[in-house]
Amino acid sequence: MRIVFAGTPEFAAEHLKALLASDHDVIAVYTQPDRPAGRGQKLMPSPVKQLAVEHGIEVYQPPSLKPVEAQQVLAALQPDLMVVVAYGLILPQAVLDIPRLGCINSHASLLPRWRGAAPIQRAVQAGDAESGVTVMRMEAGLDTGPMLLKVSTPISAGDTGGSLHDRLAQMGPGAVLQAIEGLAAGTLHGERQDDSLATYAHKLNKDEARLDWQLSAAELERAIRAFFPWPVCHSTLNGEPVKVLAAGVEEGNGQPGEVIAVDKTGLLVACGQGALRLTRLQLPGGKPLAFSDLFNSRREQFALGTVLGQ
Repeated sequence: MRIVFAGTPEFAAEHLKALLASDHDVIAVYTQPDRPAGRGQKLMPSPVKQLAVEHGIEVYQPPSLKPVEAQQVLAALQPDLMVVVAYGLILPQAVLDIPRLGCINSHASLLPRWRGAAPIQRAVQAGDAESGVTVMRMEAGLDTGPMLLKVSTPISAGDTGGSLHDRLAQMGPGAVLQAIEGLAAGTLHGERQDDSLATYAHKLNKDEARLDWQLSAAELERAIRAFFPWPVCHSTLNGEPVKVLAAGVEEGNGQPGEVIAVDKTGLLVACGQGALRLTRLQLPGGKPLAFSDLFNSRREQFALGTVLGQ
């Protein structure tokens, strides 16, 4: 199978690794243009581009696939199939029609739930019992195509956006290879999605990671896990920003954001309903620390009655 792969982040790179280790021929890779990153804001290649370059595969980085010229470049490659994983560009119908067997996509949710940009984090944030990967045949709509194959995994009470991402990144590649075999053999046929069950996974941003202490402790605890390791939930303490990396739900009453108890096990903060025990924090200029370490060295900063978020 002559395959063109399109993807950008680490999740996609794991899929590309599996294709490179298979019997299929990855003839080209498409990925997002290099972006500035780090303190120096130097242009950095995507994880997918780095992997492709290591394997000597031709890399294409068009800012869009809508121009006819970009579509002609792809058509000249004469692919049997295009495999798309977290690419970040919309594929026009003209592009979807180029490969002999069309385009398939590996999406990190159990479709039709969580179509869109951040399905992993939204599943954790919503308190879903399970997540998974859906391999679908692509069409012009956003994650709306017929489903070819699904694999699922439970979401545990300790899962973060990062841990679920890593697990799905290991599950997805095998599902894609299985789907390719089914397509090649003509034994795999898509199942239409029920649009009435669809939910949309909005893109993450730093502003929504600001903790709103008026919400319930359960909602905030899920957000803290969902937004780790990015964008990381945060608040303010004595007017200084503080990142909240881990917390647990407990009973407690007080003004939302108020410190109602403190000891080595954590900082107990009242919420709109219940309380959160903050167990791992990062203060300005510091590294992430268990609260027991902060309690020993900065006890005066965590006085009872202090209100976070002011």
